[in-house]
Amino acid sequence: MHFKYPEILYFLFLLIIPIIVHLFQLRKFQKEYFTNVKFLKELDIKTRKSSQLKKWLLLFTRLFLLAFIILAFAQPFFKAKDTQGKHNELFVVLDNSYSMQAKGKQGELLKRAVQELLENIPEEQNFTLLTADNSFYDTDIRSIQKDLQNLGYSTTPFSIENEMAKIKTLKPNKGKDIIIITDGKSLKTQDLQALDQDYNIILSVPKAENTHNISVDSVYIHQVLDEFYELKVKVSEYGSNKTETSVALYDQEELVAKTLLPEGQNEIIFTIPKEDFNGYVSVEDNSLEYDNYYFFNISKPEKIKVTLIGAETNNEFLTKIYTEDHFELTNFELKALDYNIIENQHTVVLNELEEIPQSLIVTLKAFVENGGNVIVIPSEQTTAQNLTNFASQFGNIIFEPIQNQKKMVTKISFEHPVFKNVFERKTENFQYPTVNQSFGIKGNFPPILSYEDGSVFLTEIKKDISSLYLFSAPINKQNSNFQNSPLVVLSFYNMAQNQNSSGVVSQFIADGNPFFVEANLSKEEILKVRNKTEEFIPSQQIFNRKVQLNFNEYPRNAGNFGVYKNEELLTYIGFNYNRTESDLTQDNSSILSDVTQKSIESIFSDLQSERTDNNIWKWFVLLGLLFLIIEILIQKFVK
Repeated sequence: MHFKYPEILYFLFLLIIPIIVHLFQLRKFQKEYFTNVKFLKELDIKTRKSSQLKKWLLLFTRLFLLAFIILAFAQPFFKAKDTQGKHNELFVVLDNSYSMQAKGKQGELLKRAVQELLENIPEEQNFTLLTADNSFYDTDIRSIQKDLQNLGYSTTPFSIENEMAKIKTLKPNKGKDIIIITDGKSLKTQDLQALDQDYNIILSVPKAENTHNISVDSVYIHQVLDEFYELKVKVSEYGSNKTETSVALYDQEELVAKTLLPEGQNEIIFTIPKEDFNGYVSVEDNSLEYDNYYFFNISKPEKIKVTLIGAETNNEFLTKIYTEDHFELTNFELKALDYNIIENQHTVVLNELEEIPQSLIVTLKAFVENGGNVIVIPSEQTTAQNLTNFASQFGNIIFEPIQNQKKMVTKISFEHPVFKNVFERKTENFQYPTVNQSFGIKGNFPPILSYEDGSVFLTEIKKDISSLYLFSAPINKQNSNFQNSPLVVLSFYNMAQNQNSSGVVSQFIADGNPFFVEANLSKEEILKVRNKTEEFIPSQQIFNRKVQLNFNEYPRNAGNFGVYKNEELLTYIGFNYNRTESDLTQDNSSILSDVTQKSIESIFSDLQSERTDNNIWKWFVLLGLLFLIIEILIQKFVK
């Protein structure tokens, strides 16, 4: 036991006063005369015994009364269990990712966690609060009460590793109490490695009551008909309570179609007119809300300008692919080529030129840098050196001399943009095209189509906003049957497609992918992105006919947005929240099983009890009052 004011204990010497008073009571006796003293001797004996007992009882009660009052003023206490932790800095790391939108016993996990923080953090406690997208340094609960109550969900993934990196830079020489509140959905192994054992780390893991969730994962054009688009919607359902799901399609705010997705299926098809569409797909469930909507835009595709450079007879199969429905096609032989038209094209195809002149190389280099695509099909008469001189302008790539060796094209890169989402499933068994002669291609660029020996048949040199596609072999009918393969249409059609020129336009917020807009801007002009509730200016890079937009962390909220040049609407784009946390059945909290886990309420109550001295002076006051009452009772009832 310790005393806050130990000097007051000197007053215990005052205990000698009641002892002196009770042992040396000086009283003057007065004689009383009685008429009959027959019984006085017996009475005197009885009275003397009870008087002595009362005197000793009063002495002890007064001694205890005075001693307990003196001890109470000295304020005795027992030291706290964790005296060193009293001066620790408090950090609260709060997961506000979208999985915290799930409902627990008392409502949404995030809102309940905020309420418990408001109820349990002492008002005088200074602390730092970190979330996935916000920070409050050296504050108190009163100062950030409104901010906490208005705290929204973050599109930035929650990472303990990132938050610990911030904490380690703050007051590095002081002890730290770190309270981590997360549902554990986004935890990774490296998060455990990031936890510093020198800190007092406590984990609180709120649990969702309902792990069933439905999310709209993607929307894309499944088939293009003469007058209609067939839209395919992919839906994911997690958890065991699988039911029929209501799926609705909206254009702007107008309901276009609504249907039930049968139990066990995850795809549904809507048919819409072949025109501009700016809307979203929605589903209904009783779990997470953020992934119930998928915003997208479909713009009526503009015709893609394609120029073929080569002999007219060699270009016949390409004219059947680049039809006037979707393409604006021009065809030149090399000697009749007007170089001035190239800069206005989207795609240029060099089809089996015997030699690529230096003037054309310079022109095409500028064309690619300004966003144009180039497709090169070599000729048997082209030298490897000439092809290397051309290709080296775009990347470190070398053509080796042509070889008379029959090869079979057997490998397709299904994840490459040319073939991505083209096949319903990976096709392994079809009639493989062959070539009789081919050049060797050496470089560090991944193949799109490969021969059976792993060498390159078709590869891509990817630039910022465009691509150079290189075939390693002539594909005329004398050298190859590639023109008869189903791959020929898919390859040339998709290679000529301009980025963002057609199809479903949508992005996940903060995914880092650039977006390209056809626009001619002066150096002073900028593009803005806005809808009814939000407006921002993305980072942008101007090319010849295009503007590359990078959205970074914007927008804050999902929805359909317009891209504007001043007040002129250029295009629409749909922004969606990333679906990485839609699966509520996934629980990674076991990664931090070695970390102490408690409820928020018990965390703060335990910290307070372990860090607070146990003051017991009140007990001494009560004991003093008790002995005062005993003295009064002795005075009244003991004769």
